[in-house]
Amino acid sequence: MTRPLDFEQITRAPKALLHDHLDGGLRPSTVIDIAGEIGYDELPATEADELATWFRTRSHSGSLERYLEPFSHTVAVMQTADSLHRVAYECVEDLAADSVVYAEIRFAPELHIDRRLTFDEIVDAVLAGFADGEKACAAAGRPIVVRLLVTAMRHAAVSREIAELAVRWRDKGVVGFDIAGAEAGNPPTRHLDAFEYMRDNNARFTIHAGEAFGLPSIHEAIAFCGADRLGHGVRIVDDIALLDDGAGAGSVRLGRLASILRDKRIPLELCPSSNVQTGAVKSIADHPFDLLARTRFRVTVNTDNRLMSDTSMSLEMSRLAEAFGYGWSDLERFTINAMKSAFIPFDQRLAIIDEVIKPRYAVLISG
Repeated sequence: MTRPLDFEQITRAPKALLHDHLDGGLRPSTVIDIAGEIGYDELPATEADELATWFRTRSHSGSLERYLEPFSHTVAVMQTADSLHRVAYECVEDLAADSVVYAEIRFAPELHIDRRLTFDEIVDAVLAGFADGEKACAAAGRPIVVRLLVTAMRHAAVSREIAELAVRWRDKGVVGFDIAGAEAGNPPTRHLDAFEYMRDNNARFTIHAGEAFGLPSIHEAIAFCGADRLGHGVRIVDDIALLDDGAGAGSVRLGRLASILRDKRIPLELCPSSNVQTGAVKSIADHPFDLLARTRFRVTVNTDNRLMSDTSMSLEMSRLAEAFGYGWSDLERFTINAMKSAFIPFDQRLAIIDEVIKPRYAVLISG
């Protein structure tokens, strides 16, 4: 039997993060500080611990639509260049403190225009925060690389403009494009123009699909839109049949969609704790992460929204290890999966894998 992993050691293990929302990861104290500075008086609490509890309990809603409601408060305090810079800077600090060595953080610029910032000014402020955070963390001995994905809200009609923004900034820190928001009634194919623009410009993109909605959303994202990765994609399990082999172990039969997803090595940006909160699964132990990992889908571990889910990469890994008995080799595989799937150039991905991830996991495995 595999010896349970020590949480303190997990916190020191190198991690790669592909799915994390900037407006879902603020420090509660920062939300309160900025709210005071700008005169925002609609927060449900004014003490950091109390506010953190409110976000966590309100987000544990059982539906994606209700899960998204608390974001009105975080977005409200991210409407100036200074606040965007601060949130981005602190995001880098918090991830580096959790031993994340590479991260792609996403946010929707269209949600941050209340004070008349342009999309370019918004992206510039966030990237400046990332760059300053990277410098500070490197100086503190915790080097990290952080890149940006710009997201379009799937219920709105500016996805082509956001795709153009992604291409315009792709040599300055933006590595891709995404659509997010409530899936039901907002299929990926509503935004074909944006995805075609990305493909025409040899640019990368991921799509939130198969989180709250089922296989049709995943099918559209892959077959019609050409997604490089799937945000969540957890409902692909609906296309996998468990077979009883008579010995109690069981095997699986993949449907056509699951087969093409696995065969093409399309990465799944799985977010276990968030999926529990939105009702996609009942518990971490019920999450199909392990089934997908055992059947060799390219699974990755992600946080989604660190504030709303009261989580971190270390906590996500620890919860999975506890639920499924994972050891260091498993966590290394999931981390390398994520790094292989990152939207930075191949040589940069390989350098982080060979020079950072593998050597540090070798120490953990040998210990």
